[in-house]
Formats: sequence, structure tokens, C-alpha cells
Amino acid sequence: MTKTCIALREIEDAVHLACRAPSYHNSQPWSWVLDSGTVKLFLDPGQLVPSDRSGRQALLSCGAALDHFRVAMAERGWTTSIDRFPDPSDRHHLADIDLHPATAVTPAQHDLAHAILTRHTDRLPFEPVDDWPDFERVLRLVTGNRAQLDVITPDQRHTLADTAHLAEALRMYDTAYHAELSWWTKPFIPFVGIPQSALVSAQESDRVDIGRSFPVTHNRERRLEVGDDHATVAVISALGDTAADILACGEALSAVLLQATVAGLATCTLTQMTEQAATRDMVSTLTGHPFPQVLVRIGVAPVLDGVSPTTPRRPLSDVFHCEPPHPEQG
Repeated sequence: MTKTCIALREIEDAVHLACRAPSYHNSQPWSWVLDSGTVKLFLDPGQLVPSDRSGRQALLSCGAALDHFRVAMAERGWTTSIDRFPDPSDRHHLADIDLHPATAVTPAQHDLAHAILTRHTDRLPFEPVDDWPDFERVLRLVTGNRAQLDVITPDQRHTLADTAHLAEALRMYDTAYHAELSWWTKPFIPFVGIPQSALVSAQESDRVDIGRSFPVTHNRERRLEVGDDHATVAVISALGDTAADILACGEALSAVLLQATVAGLATCTLTQMTEQAATRDMVSTLTGHPFPQVLVRIGVAPVLDGVSPTTPRRPLSDVFHCEPPHPEQG
């Protein structure tokens, strides 16, 4: 536990930024507690999505939020010491985070924190990334030893697109899944879910060969000058099949998304191909690694597209609270 005093407002602001992390259907399955100077991260079982029966998607989401919190505190001049799964009797208790003053804040840390506010999921077609090999080296560096990063080659692209189509076909008659998608994309759900502005029309969807099918919207067709999607697809695989491995994979996802945003690139996170055993195995065959968790389309969006509307988030009062001081602390 840190003995250094830190203003509550700083922690609240960092949690607010952490909650901008991407989550499955924007379900935001996390809860934060400040207890005796330690920030505790919990998985909120009340926010689990029915199709995520194993809780894997929720763990990925919480891992991304955990890394977002680390980035937000670093920009404020604090380093983090993270104890993952500190309570063996509580599988929902994901991390204890202690804070320590940093010696300095670098421009790169400022850029990453700013990227939290500008990053968003873009489901439209992308233009290709110039100098991809150089950027791939950066992604491998920020992924580190938390997860395995693989890049789909042009020769593998058609097979991956077939895998995406199979993932949709396997759920063609899954009424519970389609009802779930419909609920999470309703236009008037407060605080959670995917807004209509973040979805694509049938025509736009046809131009993206690797993507999840959502209920059709009637948006006018956008980004016609790009044509079909030319994104590069990265696959992030866990190093093992434990909850700790999946959480770490979510942290790596956050690092990839924020680094891409800093580089001025657009991203779209995809998990439908890892949600079912058959398609997960197909992705694994492509990468040569056994535990693929999440895919990310990375590309260039036209500069003149403008700023995308912010997706909703649960109020801070719903996701964060402070425990009262223990008696011995006065």
C-alpha cells in the first residue's frame, strides 16, 4: 500500500479515463474501489453479457481498462504497482493497484493519455497503413511479454474473411444472440451499448470483409472514396488459458489500440471469430498460437471524416466508490 498522499480527484479522473476502454458490446463490466490508498479493480458480474458465459470477454475488457488506468496515472505523474488476482477466494477481484510518485512525465506518456479520449471503434473501411513494418515493430514492443501479437498476411486474408463469415453463419439461427445484439444496439439505452452512429449500413458492411454483423442501420453510405477495406489485421493471443492470461491479453489490447491512435491510425476491435471453438481454432491455425483472444483491424481513416460521437459510459458513481477509513487509521 502506498504511503504517499494523492488527491481523490486525480484517482477519480484516472478511473473516468480508464472506463473509456473498449468492452464487449460496450457493457463496461468493471467496478473500482479506493481502499486505504489502494485502487482495487473488480469484474462486475451484473454487467456480464449472456453470450459471454465464460466471462472471457469481460476479462479482456477489464484488462484494457486496467492498462488505461495505468496510462492515465502515468500522465499525472504516478507509477503503478499492480498485484493481479490478489485474493484467491474472490475470482472477481482482478487487481490491486498501488501508486508511487514518478520522477518525470514524458511527452509519449502525455500522448498515450490523450489517445484514450480520441480512440474509438471505427467499423468503416480503412485505407492501408504506410510503412507497416516499422509500425509493427512498435506494436510488438508495446505488447511486450503480456501476449502474443501476430499479423495476418495478404495470403491469409481470404481465409480469415471466410472465418469471419463462418462465425456469422454459425449464429444465423441463434435467436438469443440476435436478441442480445438488438438490445445492445437500441437507440435509447442510457450509459451502455453501441449507438446507432457507431454502426454501419448494409452497403458499408459489404465493403468490410472482416467484421461483425450488427442490426442494419439506415446511415447514408460513407467513405466511398476508400472503396473496400484495406486494413491490416493483428491477432492478439493469450500466452495461456488462465484468467490471468486473458486479463494480460486485455492489457496488451489497450497498448495496441492507444499506440495506433497516437500514430494517427483508426482501429476496430473484433472478437466474433474467437467466441466459438470452430472459428477460434481456424484463427489459431493461421497464427500458429493456441489461444487467440481478439483481432484488431488497423488502417487509415480519411482526415475529413470529422470527429465521431462519443459512445456512452456509465456514470462514475456507478463504477467507483471509496471505502471509509479503517478504525486503526483514524
